[in-house]
Amino acid sequence: MGMTGEFTVESFMSVVRSPQCVETARGIVHAATWQDIESRESWKRAFSRSFPDLRKDSRYYRIVEETILQGFEYRYFVLENKAGEVRAIQPFFLLAQDLIAGAGNAVQSGVRPVRKMFSTFLTLRTMMIGCAAGEGHLDGSDVEHGQWIAAMLHEALPTMAKSMKASMVVLKEFPSSYRRQLQTFADNGYTRIPSLPMTRLSIDYANFEEYMTKVLSKVTRKGLRRKFKATADADQIVLEVREDITPFVDEVHGLYMNVYNRSKMHFEKLTKEYLCRLGREMPDKTRYFLWRQNGRLVAFSLCMLQGDSIYDEYLGLDYAVALDLHLYFHTLRDVIGWAMEHGIKWYCSSALNYDPKLHLKSDLAPLDLYVAHTSKIANFVLKRVLPWMEPTRGDKVLKQFKNYPLLWGDE
Repeated sequence: MGMTGEFTVESFMSVVRSPQCVETARGIVHAATWQDIESRESWKRAFSRSFPDLRKDSRYYRIVEETILQGFEYRYFVLENKAGEVRAIQPFFLLAQDLIAGAGNAVQSGVRPVRKMFSTFLTLRTMMIGCAAGEGHLDGSDVEHGQWIAAMLHEALPTMAKSMKASMVVLKEFPSSYRRQLQTFADNGYTRIPSLPMTRLSIDYANFEEYMTKVLSKVTRKGLRRKFKATADADQIVLEVREDITPFVDEVHGLYMNVYNRSKMHFEKLTKEYLCRLGREMPDKTRYFLWRQNGRLVAFSLCMLQGDSIYDEYLGLDYAVALDLHLYFHTLRDVIGWAMEHGIKWYCSSALNYDPKLHLKSDLAPLDLYVAHTSKIANFVLKRVLPWMEPTRGDKVLKQFKNYPLLWGDE
């Protein structure tokens, strides 16, 4: 399934600002900017063919590029077949990547003295294929199309990376369902390691009470009910669900920053503009859950809809009351309850905070990183070092999930 040939080699190259172009055995790969692709039908359709309900579609990438900066340089690969037809557009971005950002305390402690003398030690300019704020996807309509994209990229990326002065190439957080399409990377020079996984929970029940009764252990049910009682005994907490939080963005962003600053692991940092635009420009995919007590915002959750699933993407809490009121569990119950009322079958959650998700009987949803250095010698070393630096290594809770082996194994 190809896209219409709206670009020819000549017509595309006449508009690109950045002339990087690599001819491969299957066609041509161009590096483009947002301005080069924004009006093209091929970009407006990007990702919608393979996943009609995909929550993070082409609109999302524009919002991310224009609101989450952090030194990221956003670009797009345009993939043409030999007939000049655009078969896919694949987002990527460039950044200075700290190689030990996801490593354990032991590794970071060992590197810290060296960085006092060499501040950029183990920090490399990196080309990342995927999304700066979310998991990666291929702009493919099926497995065969995805394999064609992967083959094109695998051949072009070394030249592209060097032309952009990137020392390392990473395919960022691709769901494990892409392993067949991306096998050419794992077999030819790239090391596949697990990123911190998302989690997935079946919520195909009439209500939260039925889910607790049928799924959770007696001990977990008792603990949750005790937490819910503590919340119920306090001043009433009122839930509001909105598509646009622009009027309350200062409150919402403040709660988000509370959670962000407490986390030991960071990548993207959301801005107020991102939070406003997501709801305004993608109201069909975005839901904001706001919890107020005595008129004050004490918690919020940014969720996105994808088919029969709801994705709990970002959480914000007022820690002056969050722990005493067990707000995390209160928000979880309300989001899942709302989803059940709307016929949603799956609750998916972002990485970290795995202990409660384990007891709630969630499964891991593995995400993969494919990593290579542009230098063959450095890549030889990197392959042997990466297993000691990958981000899941230090998390003992992950190993307790029944499908933990899938982080490393095949689908």
